[in-house]
Amino acid sequence: MNHSQIFQFTNSIDYSTGGIVSKQVMKNEKGNVTLFAFGKGEGLSEHTAPFDALIQIIDGQAGIYIGGQLYDLSAGDSIIMPANIPHAVKAKEDFKMILTMIRA
Repeated sequence: MNHSQIFQFTNSIDYSTGGIVSKQVMKNEKGNVTLFAFGKGEGLSEHTAPFDALIQIIDGQAGIYIGGQLYDLSAGDSIIMPANIPHAVKAKEDFKMILTMIRA
């Protein structure tokens, strides 16, 4: 993504049928922001991260699992996944999200 240029997250990435597309928006030593588009039924298997992560759903619906608990999110919803707690993502339908990770 270019500096000093207006953009809309929802129009900055396209879906891939049966796949996951990611696009790095910005990254530095303190963290990163990544845009994702998931096809229906796609997901990220359970894993952990050493720092908190913020998910913002910008299109569609997803199931976010944190510590084994399911959270249903839709466009406009956000959730913070705490550091070192297992989490996973599953697309209930095509959906797009912004993932922001900031290192301590």
